[in-house]
Amino acid sequence: MKISKDQYYFKIVEAVALRATCNRGRSGAVIVKDGRAISAGYVGSPAKTKECDEIGHEMITRRVAGKPYSFHCTRTVHAETNALLQAARYGPPIDGAVMYCTMFPCYDCAKALINAGIVEVHAMFDYQTSVRSKEILEEAGVKWTVCVDKTLKYEEADRELDPG
Repeated sequence: MKISKDQYYFKIVEAVALRATCNRGRSGAVIVKDGRAISAGYVGSPAKTKECDEIGHEMITRRVAGKPYSFHCTRTVHAETNALLQAARYGPPIDGAVMYCTMFPCYDCAKALINAGIVEVHAMFDYQTSVRSKEILEEAGVKWTVCVDKTLKYEEADRELDPG
């Protein structure tokens, strides 16, 4: 049985996420344009630097909707941003492209996606702090979907999950 295009791209996202180097949120992202995957990124430390899995996390505390605080690792670059940076570094134009990702983009990644010209975002799962991300994407006219009715938190993000 042939899988749908969305299932195909999410399978690629799952494979990309296996390269993640921060065990708190193993996520991946793929940029698709004209029916082709043109760039991919996973959550990880900057190139040529030590990885969280190797030396530990750089944790900060931040407020999260619905609870007073959340611990967040700032050592890594998020998968969505890494996919944008790979495209910038190696050249495929992404204006008008679609982003597929493990978790709904954080607010900073959402703003970067808007400025890069991404026109749609398809997240496998929701993310615990995605309310403002959704608002800014909608304001900018970027379409978005969350495919599985489940919100991931960091402790769940390293599981191998299938969108079906």
